Amino acid sequence: MMTNLKKRKFGLNSLSLAVTVALAGSVMSTQAMAEDEEVAENVEKIAVVGSRAAPRSVGDSPVPIDIISADEIRKSGNSDMLEILKGSVPSLNVHSNPISDAASLVRPANLRGLSADHTLVLVNGKRRHRSSVIAFLGGGINDGAHGPDISVIPSIALKQVEVLRDGAAAQYGSDAIAGVMNFELRDDADGGSIEVKTGEYYEGDGATTEVSGYVGMPLTKNGFANLSFQYKNSDATSRSTQRPDAAAFADAGLDVDNPAQIWGSPEISDDISIFGNFGIELDEYSEAYLFGNYSERDVKGGFYYRNPHNRPGVYSNDDGATLLVGDLTPGPVGQVNDGLGLGDGIDCPVIDITSADVTSQANYINGIQDNPNCFAFNKMIPGGFTPNFGGNIVDTSIVAGTNGEFQMDFLKGITYDFSGSYGSNASRYEIVNTVNASLGPDTPRDFSPGKYIQTEWNFNADFVKYVDFGLSGDVSFAAGLEWHDETFEVIAGDEASFKVGPLTDQGFGIGSNGFPGFQPSAAGEYNSKNKAIYLDSSVPFTDDFLAEFAVRFEDYDSFGSTTNYKVAANWNIVDEFAIRGSFNTGFRAPTVGQANVSNVQTNLSDGVLVDSALLPPTNPISAQLGGEELSPEESQSFTFGGIYTQGDFFLTVDYYNIEVEDRISQSDKITLTDADKEALKAAGVPNVDGLSQVSFFTNDFDTTTQGIDVVANYSAELFAGDSTFALAYNWNETEVDSFSDITGDFKVARLENDLPNHRATFTWGQNWDSFGLFTRLNYFGEFQGVHVDYDATAITGSAAVTVDMEFSYYINESFTVAVGAQNLFDQEAEKLAFEDATGIPNNNWGGQYYETSPFGFNGGYYYLKGSYNF
Repeated sequence: MMTNLKKRKFGLNSLSLAVTVALAGSVMSTQAMAEDEEVAENVEKIAVVGSRAAPRSVGDSPVPIDIISADEIRKSGNSDMLEILKGSVPSLNVHSNPISDAASLVRPANLRGLSADHTLVLVNGKRRHRSSVIAFLGGGINDGAHGPDISVIPSIALKQVEVLRDGAAAQYGSDAIAGVMNFELRDDADGGSIEVKTGEYYEGDGATTEVSGYVGMPLTKNGFANLSFQYKNSDATSRSTQRPDAAAFADAGLDVDNPAQIWGSPEISDDISIFGNFGIELDEYSEAYLFGNYSERDVKGGFYYRNPHNRPGVYSNDDGATLLVGDLTPGPVGQVNDGLGLGDGIDCPVIDITSADVTSQANYINGIQDNPNCFAFNKMIPGGFTPNFGGNIVDTSIVAGTNGEFQMDFLKGITYDFSGSYGSNASRYEIVNTVNASLGPDTPRDFSPGKYIQTEWNFNADFVKYVDFGLSGDVSFAAGLEWHDETFEVIAGDEASFKVGPLTDQGFGIGSNGFPGFQPSAAGEYNSKNKAIYLDSSVPFTDDFLAEFAVRFEDYDSFGSTTNYKVAANWNIVDEFAIRGSFNTGFRAPTVGQANVSNVQTNLSDGVLVDSALLPPTNPISAQLGGEELSPEESQSFTFGGIYTQGDFFLTVDYYNIEVEDRISQSDKITLTDADKEALKAAGVPNVDGLSQVSFFTNDFDTTTQGIDVVANYSAELFAGDSTFALAYNWNETEVDSFSDITGDFKVARLENDLPNHRATFTWGQNWDSFGLFTRLNYFGEFQGVHVDYDATAITGSAAVTVDMEFSYYINESFTVAVGAQNLFDQEAEKLAFEDATGIPNNNWGGQYYETSPFGFNGGYYYLKGSYNF
């Protein structure tokens, strides 16, 4: 009974299809293969993305798909799912994001050089909800990206991951422009595993401890229940040097941390994910399924150091020429003033900053320090301060459905899948060790700026019918309906995080410095609904020629309707060689969050720290600067490739070309003029005087991305054991075809050059009776090195090779221990070009490496793990 259940799950519940390649270096230990032989066989033969026809043998798919086995996923020393996938899929890039606001909490990933929200994410073949985090600082490529949070998916919960490297909007709807990632959950009805892993970087930081496990149980005699969990903690890393300005203040005798500003990975604590996957046969012809998750984590990272002489809105408003001083004299009788004044009682002195430490100057001591009616933040925080930004992320989902085959006479032979899903992701932000300067000495130091919540509902009805037309096989006809509801909610922060304090009119900044809280006027729920109908067919004209067709109509209550189609084919010219190709149109709908969110953030502009407001594109000032209501992105893409098989050798080569028009992204940050500020005030935008720049989401540029994927696999008995070799290579190039001044030249350069044009991995897996060895070489081509989003820092970064290795010892059938390393030889990231004569980075921001390094900047990481299988 369980065998039938699994077969139906592959064939319909997961909307499966025949596949091609991949394994992308997939290696399974002898022990694991013995324990899970049936699953291993399935992993090598089918994937659940691509079309809705029944599974076919490897190599028959018209589109390229990478299949990454659970064993390969678990051989990565990294605990982050994005890093695991980056090592297996060369066309996938993931950047580390230090000091990047919300992008530090949920990191975006780029498939085939496109934005993070150009890749559709599925779990068990069902659409995954988005994160509530919008990447306001996304390094150019991901500015404003709004996609799912993949990091909540624990590797131990997975049976396999499939990466469809082809456009699929005609089959799955919005977002599937670059491709589709499908995460297949374990469906074992027995057995289980417990794994403990610990490791840290060669630098002695970033220590990570992880405990994970799963258990499979029967759900009556006709079903399964599989539960997985992962709990981990990761310390922060620092690849920083002391900022020159902070060092000067320390030399002057002030208490300043060394380093004052941290460039590194954030601290992640109490990171727990629980996944459940359940299935049961209802009768001979139908089954029910249920799966979902609960995940939560706390993230805390560094921010920019606030210089105690020149930080605008806190210490000075004229770039450090004079100190910003507030008059605390009580106001008129009866004035409600929170204990602070309006500056009508005395004239506080003007303090010119003429020394290395203004607090040591006699005029400061006499005029400010010893004067209770005059206030400067040097009284409270003489050495400056560095806020820490982070938050709490809670992710939940549940999917329920039933599938099977109709038994009524007039519907005989039609299979069905009815499902409904709910997904929610909530991010509550926190910023500590900062101030609301407008509150003067009464300011708190810690704030809760507010919360975003993304909620989605999906309901699907899918049908498949096979018809015999006398061809080499039955023709499949699939049709379906989908209804989708998406809500983005903004919850206001605590009052102190946005309050307009009594020192506002004296030039002090409003709100929690670095990330002001969301005001009640910005709070609310924003909603969008859409519905879709699709048709697709798989036609085996001959034993050697397969064609597939799909069309999908989608209607949104925001911008209207869109129709997309896809055609694909696979022609087996000879037994060993086949060619394949596809052409499709696609789209990505603007998200509710992108259309409505507003936010104030601190960022560097030309190397200077400023406050920037992100406004809805329909805001009057946005419209004045070129903003308008968002419309969907539209794409056309095609792939063409070949498949060669000879015994245990397997090779695929695929060329792809993706044109995307009206791409949605955050505009370049536009410097506000005095006239702009007056218009903002007239439009009701609060706290305008403290803003320097404005940005908004816009459909502003078109791109063409092209590339080549090469995947080769070979297995043999070598070195007195079983050997598996895999080579995967990607060449990717993006060109911005058209853009306006809103996008800007530097952003164009980032879109075209930040990611390496060439990526490759070579994997060797070796297994003996009691030992296993897994080795991966990673090649990263030249890339554009950028620091602090500043065009003057841009250089061409050098190509590099890193090595990952894991050695396993199978103590017995149940116990395994392994030791391994990522970046085994500690390949250093590209160092900043701002160096003095001694080779020490000499810049104003305290970093050591370009954060656009394609393999990260933390260096080598080693780990030890043990597992118990039962």
